[in-house]
Amino acid sequence: MPDDDASEDARDEADIAADYIEELLDICDLDGDIEIEERAGRVYLSVTDEGNALRVLAKPETVSALQELTRIAVQAETGEFSRLILDVGGSRDARASELQRLVDTAVERIEAGSPTAALPPMSSYERKLVHDLVAEKGFRSESEGEGRDRHTVVSR
Repeated sequence: MPDDDASEDARDEADIAADYIEELLDICDLDGDIEIEERAGRVYLSVTDEGNALRVLAKPETVSALQELTRIAVQAETGEFSRLILDVGGSRDARASELQRLVDTAVERIEAGSPTAALPPMSSYERKLVHDLVAEKGFRSESEGEGRDRHTVVSR
């Protein structure tokens, strides 16, 4: 039954987060559809709309800030740390494509003779995506630096 408990906790986290985002959209007088998905024990919330109304909230820095606020709201209600991922208007897919291009460029630099290629600082979630993309290409990567300067270095 532990899996049932984990699933129940994820539903609670997802419901709290969805309610928080829905209230935020109401305050901003924006319409959006909220989809909830669970992958590998992590809650993913996607906010979409028919038009372009969410474009203001879909900027990467804004999505990161909203994600942190949503995590705090969940933690305040559950007492548990939240690792939920928020996507607004497809911003995560756009960023994943951008990260793929960064990894491709880093791999090209290494194949051209550079021993390593450092990528710009990014969030832990983005670094995890980069590590996975690098591994798929048969290269190695590790995170270096502290705080806002934490970044990924790719090597052969």
